[in-house]
This record gives sequence, structure tokens and C-alpha cells, in this order.
Amino acid sequence: MLAVDLQNLTKSYGRVTAVDQLSLQVEPGEIVAFLGPNGAGKTTTIDMLLGLARPDQGVVRVYGKSPADAVARGEVSAVMQSGGLLKEFTVAETVAYTASLYANARPLAEVLERAGITHIADRRVGKCSGGEQQRLRFAMALLSDPRLLVLDEPTTGMDVEGRRDFWGAIRRDAARGRTILFATHYLDEADAHADRIVLIRQGRIVADGTTAEIKALASGRSVRATLPDAPIEVLRALPGVLAAEVRGDSVLLQCTDSDAVARYLLTHTAARDLEVVAQNLEAAFVALTSAQPSDAAPHATGVAQ
Repeated sequence: MLAVDLQNLTKSYGRVTAVDQLSLQVEPGEIVAFLGPNGAGKTTTIDMLLGLARPDQGVVRVYGKSPADAVARGEVSAVMQSGGLLKEFTVAETVAYTASLYANARPLAEVLERAGITHIADRRVGKCSGGEQQRLRFAMALLSDPRLLVLDEPTTGMDVEGRRDFWGAIRRDAARGRTILFATHYLDEADAHADRIVLIRQGRIVADGTTAEIKALASGRSVRATLPDAPIEVLRALPGVLAAEVRGDSVLLQCTDSDAVARYLLTHTAARDLEVVAQNLEAAFVALTSAQPSDAAPHATGVAQ
């Protein structure tokens, strides 16, 4: 049985179509990053998955149930980017109060430990950092022992240490077999933690695959070299060069034939410290979410219809 089964979802607000005939299936135990630029339809899709909004068309199923039934049975929980906390409660009081809402909540000590916040159990929520508050929301989400955990921009506003600690807690819990679906603007988080990446633009999925498959969709490679006073117009005119820019004493070339470009730099210029790298996730994200949906290639190990 699929953990998530979205079939032809459409949701409009007035004349704006936020989600357009979107279909997505997630297997149990997968960790899926749901990525897209602002206004792409990520949050609207997540709202429909959680039963917070109803689609105008299409079907939503979570482990074979409607979102309302899945939430009522504790099979899905969410960690949102803000809200839901009483600042005067302690961390332990907050979790205990939330646990009282469930018929069969996990033990308080267990969820605090799994979220990595046992040491701040007696601290008032208002005194907790942004990262600690997010881990508190994570602990609250674990109380029902959900089969699916949805994270919507969970590390917004966190510092580097807070993000690292939060994802450490998520990874430890995911290792137990829980299905994770998360939306984030931090592409390094998707690169580091997702088994699979789904890219959405203008309410449609434009790519779906592993991190390596998504990166491969950004054609070509980058060639970087130290080259003061680089003849940028000459470099731009080289066969196979897609773009060229100067960054201080260095030049960065996006190209389809990195071997030929590297050979030219080494034999016709004073370039040194030359480096050739494959395109990263950011390059793929920009390339795929900047294109019109109709420009995308057919669905496969990467680009979706």
C-alpha cells in the first residue's frame, strides 16, 4: 500500500491555479524532498495531503485512507515552520498536554529523547531557540507514532547548528522506517537527506528522481580557473560554452564540452588552478524550475509530465 497517493490534484484560488493536475506516489519508508520556487504549489499540496484544504479535483490517499481518517488515526503528523506553541509552558508540559489529546500516545520520555530535547525538558518554550522549538514540534509530531511525517520548511530561521541538530533527529527517526515528506528552500538539506527529489513548478511536477538523477538533468559541466583579466567575450564565443562570468580573479564557464574548454584554457591562456565539476543540485533546480512546464521532457528517471 502506498504511503502517499495523489491523483490528478487541482486547486485554484480565484483565477490562480495553485496545483494543476498533480499526481504523486510515495512508497512506505521513502524520504522525499518536495522542492520548488515560491508560489510553485508546495504548501497547497501539503495542505491537501494533511486535510487542511480540499482539492477542486482529484483524490488524496494516505495509506489508503482519506487525509481526515489518517490524521484521526494518528497515521500522519506534521512539523510546520511556525505556530502551535504556548510560550509559558515548559517543553515537557507542552508535550504532556499534546499527549493528552491522543488515546494511545507514545511515552513522554521516549519522544523527548528521540527529538533530542530531554536536556531542556524543564525549560520554558519562550526561552528555547528556534531550533529547539522545531525539535519540540518534532517531539509533538511523534506522539501518535505516525507512519508518515510531513515537514513544511521545518528549519526556516534556524542557525547552522540548529539545522544540523534537527536533521540529525529526523534521520535517527527515519532509520526506524518512518516515511518522510519534506519541503525546504535549503537545497543542501535535500541533497544530504532525501532518497528522492520531486521538483514542482506552477503547480506541476517537472522532475522526479534520485538526487543523482536530478543533478544529471542539468546538462554540461562547470569549468572554473584562476585567470586575471580573462578575455570574457572570447571565452563566451568558444564552441560548447553556454555561459561565462568573471568572479574576482577567476572565471566560471558553463559548458557542454568541458574537455575542449579546459584544453583551450591551458594552451591558449595563463589559466591556473583549473577545476572541472559536474552540475550541482542548485543548477538542476534553477534549470528545471525556470523552464516552462511544457518545455519539460517526458516522465522517467528525472523529468515528469
